[in-house]
Amino acid sequence: MATLTISKEDEKRVKALGFLSNKGTDNFSGRIITVNGKITAAQQKCIGEAAQLFGNGIVTFTTRLTVEVQGIPYEKIEDFRVYIAKEGLETGGTGSKLRPVVSCKGTTCQYGLIDTFELSEEIHERFYKGYAKVKLPHKFKIATGGCPNNCVKPDLNDLGIIGQYIPKFDEHLCNGCKKCAIEKLCPINACKVVDGILEIDEEGCNHCGRCIGKCPFDAIEDGTYGYKIYIGGRWGKKINHGLDLNKVFTSKEEALNVIEKVILLYREQGKTGERFASTIERLGFENVEKQLLSNDLFERKEEIINSELHLVGGATC
Repeated sequence: MATLTISKEDEKRVKALGFLSNKGTDNFSGRIITVNGKITAAQQKCIGEAAQLFGNGIVTFTTRLTVEVQGIPYEKIEDFRVYIAKEGLETGGTGSKLRPVVSCKGTTCQYGLIDTFELSEEIHERFYKGYAKVKLPHKFKIATGGCPNNCVKPDLNDLGIIGQYIPKFDEHLCNGCKKCAIEKLCPINACKVVDGILEIDEEGCNHCGRCIGKCPFDAIEDGTYGYKIYIGGRWGKKINHGLDLNKVFTSKEEALNVIEKVILLYREQGKTGERFASTIERLGFENVEKQLLSNDLFERKEEIINSELHLVGGATC
């Protein structure tokens, strides 16, 4: 069995830089941040070259859309970081803070309602980078999904966003057709003709937008794009489905502001080592939602960010 020579202190130091120990060896996997799972051909080539030059030639992909180069010796870590930096790449993605954002393919998908690549890049710059030095009670994960198909499982993240397209129904143009085109195509059966008029179940409708523009009598010709936000999801040893806020945000800036308020609330009111789902359970969802829909957290932003909180790690869940 190989003798390990890297101290626990050095292992901890490089883990904070995004290098995770390869079990039973002195080598590490370098975790490269892709922002949202999208990289250029030049970046892909650079990663391959770095894997050959500094690692064991193997590149793996994580469930959080980061890229790991395996088998990097401790003494080659800095050279590896310098090499990938020439293509604008960096390592990281560990610790009790905001983790790299996960995104679906957005509007390149036939069902995509919002540009999740653009949105996740804004979240990356504003929060992953902007809050990089802000310690949280535990890791905090965000996923952005372009439609209610939920491919990136937003409700199993600490915070999830789902694109929406809310139909505008003009009942005056509805003919109450016996074979209603809208009723037939609705994938979740939220649309039904009742007593000669189409009815849309507001609670059942998931705002996928597939009905918009499909009525031959133009009863649903338009809609409003928006962002549905889930909070408190968790996947792992303790699974928890997130709950959606009782508002669909029709402004991207408003949705981004809610994300920031969630981070501020979690930092201020979460206990060290506690996942956000447990914080919500302890505080009460209605209490948390009320705070997120007001501006009180923004008014205390500097105080919350500058407070000496969560200085000692240790996960409790």
